[in-house]
Amino acid sequence: MGSPIIEVKYPIKFREEDAKILGEHVRLRHNVNLIGAKRVGIGDFLNFFLYHKDIARKYIDRHHKHLLIPVDLNDLVEIKLFAFWTLTFKRIVDAVGSLPVEPSVKKQINGLFLTSIQESDLFLTVENLRKSLIEIAKTGILPTIFWLRFDRISEITPIDFFANLQGLREATGQKLCFVLTSYREIGKITPRLTEKLLPIFIHNFYIKPAGEKDAKVILHELVRKYHLKISGKLAKKIIEVSGGHAQYLYLTLIILAQSLRDQKVDEKILLELISGDERLILQSEEIWDSLFDAEKDAIGLITEGKKVGADLRFNAKYIWETGLVLRKFDRRQIFSPIFGAYVRENGKGKVNGSVELTKKENLLFSLLLASQNEVCEREKIIEAVWAEYEDLGVSDWTIDKLVARLRNKLKEQGSDFSVITVKTRGYKLVSTKPNPS
Repeated sequence: MGSPIIEVKYPIKFREEDAKILGEHVRLRHNVNLIGAKRVGIGDFLNFFLYHKDIARKYIDRHHKHLLIPVDLNDLVEIKLFAFWTLTFKRIVDAVGSLPVEPSVKKQINGLFLTSIQESDLFLTVENLRKSLIEIAKTGILPTIFWLRFDRISEITPIDFFANLQGLREATGQKLCFVLTSYREIGKITPRLTEKLLPIFIHNFYIKPAGEKDAKVILHELVRKYHLKISGKLAKKIIEVSGGHAQYLYLTLIILAQSLRDQKVDEKILLELISGDERLILQSEEIWDSLFDAEKDAIGLITEGKKVGADLRFNAKYIWETGLVLRKFDRRQIFSPIFGAYVRENGKGKVNGSVELTKKENLLFSLLLASQNEVCEREKIIEAVWAEYEDLGVSDWTIDKLVARLRNKLKEQGSDFSVITVKTRGYKLVSTKPNPS
């Protein structure tokens, strides 16, 4: 049976320059903050980097054994520090299970993990995790922990968090290193930690949208996965409108798969067909909301074909670093026509005044109504509202934004219901009607 991770089928030269840079960082045991715009494709690239069988030999090191340990923080059920370290420890145990090491080493590490679970003590969990990493390092294997979507826990990281990471690193004789992924520099997301962070994570590496060659690779595998038949011209247009943004590419294919059942779609109507789709609008909105005001101002000017001054460009350098703005034919332009269309229609100062529920809002409302006064956890919401997102994942922002929109519309409609947040768990629908006396 083949791997469910389609990125393992990508050619070894997929995102070659990015793979070389990250591979060199791992080889040199650097700690790295991997940064990219929201849903740009860091996960897609890392699935390739972490699971492709030839990565270590090609890009990292032929002479040492490396253990790459992915910890996807989307798997956290609770945004709490103990849950974070427990998930990290579990992923270490999972990774060690496939190592060619003595059974006694695996047994010892598994025993340390089980003890941590039984005791449910944060200090003990971190200590046993430290002991496990030391045992791995003793075998001559170099472990690298990849924390994907680290910004999910940025609000709960204590002041001594990065000192603890440094302690883990020192305990292994500097054999351990870390890669954090986030939509912005960790120091910008958690400025209170910047002083503690800088000595440890001095390497920032920006991942931009995929270039045309790499976008073709992604598209080819997705077309096979969804059993689509599309013309060469349509394929070229899909790559053009997505701008190499992985989520745009995935969503465009999902929309096409649904549309092709009912109509013929050619490249001339593609952007018109997809640009009004709620899923793409939400994705564009997530990117837009992640930007600072200066960055929005610069994008607005570029969308209007106006010049961006030197001061504004400096303050908005993030949009160049992440590839949201690029130079093409000696002109600055937005990386994707999909995002450009969103900015023109819904950008700064523009508000959609409709109070009618959209399709996704209706799905969410129906789910909450069916479980009125009971907590609907995020996983249940994702299954009901984003069933088609099986391979994509749904960000906290997307869920929170949809809930906020539903909450506001219910209020504007004068509804008898309100959505309340149950911290770290989910949401529930309650009646706002006063109880009859």
